[in-house]
Amino acid sequence: MIPRFGNPPSKGIRYRARPGAYAILPREGRLLVTCQLDPGPDLQLPGGGIERGENPLPALHREVYEETGWSIAAPRKVGVFRRFVFMPEYDLWAEKLCHIYVARPVRRLGPPVEEAHEALWLSPEDAAEGLGNAGDRYFVRELLRRA
Repeated sequence: MIPRFGNPPSKGIRYRARPGAYAILPREGRLLVTCQLDPGPDLQLPGGGIERGENPLPALHREVYEETGWSIAAPRKVGVFRRFVFMPEYDLWAEKLCHIYVARPVRRLGPPVEEAHEALWLSPEDAAEGLGNAGDRYFVRELLRRA
């Protein structure tokens, strides 16, 4: 069974399946995260939706680059979770199926190309406290617990 984090689905709302790939990116004792500034500041694991016909790993590389400006290497899947949310940028109620990877940030290619995103380096402890959703926080805490 895939664990759910956050609110259960609300009755009467049709949720659209929205698979995504997200990365925990450790380097030199810190984690690379993204801050989505609009509609309000929200710390997130870099990543996002897997487009129709796209495989998860190319989506992961694309999304991390778009949201942080970094290239990554050696992604390794560590888990999956789901959550039911409203996505205002798409005007969509979604059942997000979040595939979580650990990968190595290799090189900064430039600033984030996705509008209203800022790349930040945080301590793993600060990331485990500050990430905006419980599933992201859980997987970062698991990484800390295993270290």
